[in-house]
Amino acid sequence: MNRSDFIIVTAASLFAAFLLGWFASWLIHRLSRPARPAPGELDRLARQLRDAETARDRAVADLKTREAELADRLTTAEAEAAAAADSLRESRIEIEELRDYIEKRFSRNRPA
Repeated sequence: MNRSDFIIVTAASLFAAFLLGWFASWLIHRLSRPARPAPGELDRLARQLRDAETARDRAVADLKTREAELADRLTTAEAEAAAAADSLRESRIEIEELRDYIEKRFSRNRPA
């Protein structure tokens, strides 16, 4: 085998390796690529996505409304609790005043 035969054989084997690598890469990409859905399938998926987004928006709006209602109820309950605590405090003061009055009244009427 002379020098030119060796160069031709080497070039042919490198070209064959290149072709084999290119074919293997093409085959791997072809097999691993996801299948393209039908146009009707894409429309169905888009409609489902739109419906899901609408349902999510409705749920968020309902949640905000419910949260506002609960915040109002909490504010009302806190105001009622504060009013009840004030009334209880006033009632305790009045009871103490009445006890003092009764004690003074009975101490005067009692013979010593």
